[in-house]
Amino acid sequence: MTLAAPALELPKPREGTAAKILRVAAKGPLRLVLAGVGLLWLVPTFGLFITSILPQSTLATKGWWQIFSKPSLATWSNYDALFHNSGLVGAVKTTAYIAVGNTLLVVLLGAMAGYALAWLEFPGRDWLFVGIIGLLVVPLQMALIPMFKVYDTVGIFGSVFSIILFHTAFGLPFAIFLLRNFFVGIPKDILESARIDGASELRIFVRLMLPLGLPAIASLAIFQFLWTWNDLIVSLTFGVQPITVWIFGQLREFGTSIDVIAPASFISLVIPLCVFFAFQRYFVQGLLAGSVK
Repeated sequence: MTLAAPALELPKPREGTAAKILRVAAKGPLRLVLAGVGLLWLVPTFGLFITSILPQSTLATKGWWQIFSKPSLATWSNYDALFHNSGLVGAVKTTAYIAVGNTLLVVLLGAMAGYALAWLEFPGRDWLFVGIIGLLVVPLQMALIPMFKVYDTVGIFGSVFSIILFHTAFGLPFAIFLLRNFFVGIPKDILESARIDGASELRIFVRLMLPLGLPAIASLAIFQFLWTWNDLIVSLTFGVQPITVWIFGQLREFGTSIDVIAPASFISLVIPLCVFFAFQRYFVQGLLAGSVK
């Protein structure tokens, strides 16, 4: 019996110079529009930074764009004074404790619950997941006053721990929903092979689920960190002073102290941006996870 000869692959025609020019020209207008939109989004951030390095006396007469005609006006004295401000330093530490603490709790508890709802069999599992999805529509604001009374009764009102618990409770439904759907997409054969080899559920979760779910976990951590870093209303209600409340207090108490408010606002903006760019690769992988089979 003779084997059939493999089919010959015809070489793809090379794209000519004219075709390349037409292809680039066709996409040119769209790229220009996107670049223009991106620049417009960056203008407020750039203006905030320029404002933060200008002295207050200069800002009282003209806007931040005067830096282009007189670059010598720029000074770092605003930041130097701000870094020696004990109020701001304490507010940044409080914000970091809140954001990092509740993010770790949400990721850990959400991953454990997501794994259980995805791969463990127990009575009422599907109904429990439906109830968790229903909690996604509960607005955060409706729980502020009831939790205010509860925290005051148990004696943790005004503490960082109370804010961490509150954000953890409202971040868990989305975390469980996201991670459960990601874990379901992991091939079942991997888990069965681990169970045959004698691995316990805890070992499977730590050694398999967490590494495989790193893109989704990183995406969740970035979302949760940004949400809680920028929180204002919860901290105001529970009497805690992160950086957003500190800036709000400066604006209310010293309405013309732009030399304090502008650099503090820029610092509050830069820190979460650094966190985002540090985990950007995992963030993109988490958003695209499951989109292609």
